[in-house]
Amino acid sequence: MSSCLEEKHSRIFVTGPIIVGAGPSGLSVAACLSNRGVPSVILERTDCLASLWQKRTYDRLKLHLPKHFCELPLMKFPRNFPRYPSKQQFISYVESYAARFNIKPVFNQTVEKAEFDVASGLWTVKTQDAVYSSTWLVVATGENAEPVIPDIPGLKKFTGPVVHTSAYKSGSEFANRKVLVVGCGNSGMEVCLDLCRYNSLPHMVVRNSVHVLPRDFFGLSSFGIAMTLLKWFPLKLVDNLLLLLAYLSLGNTDRLGLRRPKTGPIELKNVTGKTPVLDVGAISLIQSGQIRVMQAVKEITKKGAKFVNGQEMEFDSIILATGYKSNVPYWLKDNSFFTKEGMPKTPFPNGWKGENGLYTVGFTRRGLLGTAFDAVKIAEDIRASLLDALTDHWMKMNGPLSSSNVCSSHIIHFDFNKS
Repeated sequence: MSSCLEEKHSRIFVTGPIIVGAGPSGLSVAACLSNRGVPSVILERTDCLASLWQKRTYDRLKLHLPKHFCELPLMKFPRNFPRYPSKQQFISYVESYAARFNIKPVFNQTVEKAEFDVASGLWTVKTQDAVYSSTWLVVATGENAEPVIPDIPGLKKFTGPVVHTSAYKSGSEFANRKVLVVGCGNSGMEVCLDLCRYNSLPHMVVRNSVHVLPRDFFGLSSFGIAMTLLKWFPLKLVDNLLLLLAYLSLGNTDRLGLRRPKTGPIELKNVTGKTPVLDVGAISLIQSGQIRVMQAVKEITKKGAKFVNGQEMEFDSIILATGYKSNVPYWLKDNSFFTKEGMPKTPFPNGWKGENGLYTVGFTRRGLLGTAFDAVKIAEDIRASLLDALTDHWMKMNGPLSSSNVCSSHIIHFDFNKS
């Protein structure tokens, strides 16, 4: 590190790992470490916990899966929470989680660069205010760090409002308008549903094939049904059963312009990370014509859009339900563990650990279940690494452990035995 940099930034050595990101992923690792007596420092670029949930989600958002599939390690949701907690309920759960494990991130710290220094064997993490150093670095910024803005010809020409779902809050802002919604994932479907409640006329662009499943089937979670069946039956059979349930509940979605992929929903999720849409009412509005399905956009015009099938229509507003992406390539330097898209090259369940004390959490494409799995593994590995280092240091100072050189006065007690 240059002397100039040292003059401008205070240097802070962290005895435990540095965790980048105070979302559910970063908090999960910090809690698991705390439970094992290992300290950590979380660096968070915003002024709050779970900023994606607090600042970039729409008001009507609820968990798409039952709450017991979305619990962070070591703490269940309150019993009085509904099966699908609301946005505000999930935020309160996250805040209670941080308080329970005494997690206090350093807020308003944007990581500008993180790199491993071979000479010192340490990670150096530079923010606008300081340079942090540690033996371990946990990348917890996740898959959804930055909005994806598609490169659609003519988008900048459009004279009306263009909003990404990260900035969308409620359909009340688009009441009685004709809105083009680009994207047909869970966010796109739910935004269309929300717009209809305010007498808007949403036109939803479907560019690719998509699996749509009922969120519940006769009072049972479709996801829960799938997880139970996978314990006993092969994946392809479970996928076929899910598609049968979807047909019985929703009908033939191909007729609505929602072509199903040839690969089953669970297999597709495991291979590509593409999540099936869990329907909470949008399909019935598509069937009734309140939500209109459109083919891919060829070009945006000043007042609307041209589509690949030759149609041209005018719109008052455009909402981009085009998802998010990782921002790791922007700040993690000279690291071959991640792809150019910012995802671990090693697939789940082994993508949580890199080299030289590097760890990742929140990149499994398996939601909060995957986060919990990785967080536990990371905490266990760091604790073991720290114990090994302490043992090596003790042996260098006192020689190999034996009955002749170990007595009660030599034993140092560390808070590593919590379970």
